[in-house]
Amino acid sequence: MDDGGVSKAVAVVACAAMALFYVAVLYAPTVILRLPPPPSFKNFMIRRFVCAAISSVVSVIVSALLLPMKSRDLSSLLSVYGIRTDHIWQAVVFPLLLTALMYAGSLVLKALMLVSSWTEDMNYGGGFSFEYIKNVSQEAVACTRTMASNVLVWRNYIVAPITEELVFRACMIPLLLCGGFQKSTVIFFCPIFFSLAHLNHLMEVYSKQNHNLIKAFMVIGLQLGYTVVFGSYASFLFIQTGNFLAPVVAHAFCNVMGLPVLVSRGKGLIAVASVAGIVGFLWLLFPMTYPDLYNDRTDNCRCWQGYCSGN
Repeated sequence: MDDGGVSKAVAVVACAAMALFYVAVLYAPTVILRLPPPPSFKNFMIRRFVCAAISSVVSVIVSALLLPMKSRDLSSLLSVYGIRTDHIWQAVVFPLLLTALMYAGSLVLKALMLVSSWTEDMNYGGGFSFEYIKNVSQEAVACTRTMASNVLVWRNYIVAPITEELVFRACMIPLLLCGGFQKSTVIFFCPIFFSLAHLNHLMEVYSKQNHNLIKAFMVIGLQLGYTVVFGSYASFLFIQTGNFLAPVVAHAFCNVMGLPVLVSRGKGLIAVASVAGIVGFLWLLFPMTYPDLYNDRTDNCRCWQGYCSGN
């Protein structure tokens, strides 16, 4: 960055505009362009994937024009957005392990259910054998193929994490930081745009709740609260690591797991695992996101020229 910057007002307006555009473009084909409804749900989702990609590209261009960069070559631009080829395994493994700690109870519950299912299958099938291994392998392959062709899987685990993190973290955070906002402010302020962008689900939830407005608002309120918490965490990861992959991996993992399971009736082990996971998360939060782990030198790092420094 050069010595100049963007004003706080410009940074906030730009972020609000990007959040609004990200949602609005999803409805543009039917509301603005008046295109006919897609013939299938798969085509509908593919159309939305294209819209999300367009909004992401526009946000990248807008933020690139507003950011006061000394050089606008491709390498510098990608570095501003945390898109890097160095320290990839650190940006994937450490945030993934850290995020998994918050789901310790959920992971233990899933493990117990899996062991119980395996035990029942082996008892019913006559025990552990080559035929049993073959059947399990075939089921795993079939499940993988089904998931690979499922548009909801692509939306929840690939398209949404990549496009949302690109717009709401990689594009917005550098703008807010260059606008003069402190890192702590950005961590808690940036997720507001992220949560407001999810208000477009209100009508869908309202319909699912049999047009009960109170229940719909309760569900949306819970979702917004969760997105604010996650958005703060994702913003923290992006600022600390300076790597785009860090929040993307955490985002995808959270989408896979859903809301964390803290307790389960008749299974005290779940509660113990949940508490231990939360304690471990808080204990390792800063050590596992220390900028030196993700950059060769924090005084000369490649994530928007020094903003990733923890000093």
